[in-house]
Amino acid sequence: MRDNGYIGERIKRINAALPDGVTLIAVSKYHPTESVQAAYEAGQRDFGESKAQDLVKKQQELPADIRWHFIGHLQSNKIKYIAPFVHLIHSIDSYRLLQEVDRHGAKNGRRIPCLLQIHIAKEETKFGFTPDECISMLQDSAWRTLQNIEIRGVMCMASNTDDVEQVREEFAAVHRLFLEMKERFFNDGENRFDIMSAGMSDDYPIAMENGSTHIRIGSGIFCE
Repeated sequence: MRDNGYIGERIKRINAALPDGVTLIAVSKYHPTESVQAAYEAGQRDFGESKAQDLVKKQQELPADIRWHFIGHLQSNKIKYIAPFVHLIHSIDSYRLLQEVDRHGAKNGRRIPCLLQIHIAKEETKFGFTPDECISMLQDSAWRTLQNIEIRGVMCMASNTDDVEQVREEFAAVHRLFLEMKERFFNDGENRFDIMSAGMSDDYPIAMENGSTHIRIGSGIFCE
């Protein structure tokens, strides 16, 4: 039995504690539209989903002014379903995927905002560019020819560990990479490069200490 009555209270409590410039993304994956609606009625507008079919279904059933974030591993054959409306794709983990998003952006007449996913955690199961791979891709400059994507920043997930210092260093390392990328590749004033999506229910305070601008909270809002 889901208790939607407390969702609004959790939303308001978290938002009240966030510093200026930090965006809360309510991770609504696995949760029904009724729970998302409860968060919406509390003022929440940014929601994250990790499966394209769930994202499309909820987008069709819920208010049109919701900003939908795709936060899961994105398969090329699923891009076409979310390209018409997705607010931000957090999980670009290859240049080929960036090209595919660009192609579908062109088909839909829009420039799709994206984040480059950085693999900083110790778990091999997580996706993303290594820091060296990310810098190498940007040095290549082929991405500058893509007219229907906008690289807005980076996303990462820290290791699933109780070692707080390890988590802190992983977020700090991504923040250093973010600043290096901004200085080297996005300093011409033409590109907005201003998002570091890092931190989930268990570690978002540490992420914010290390430069996160977008936190992704699921269980802290909707419970398990």
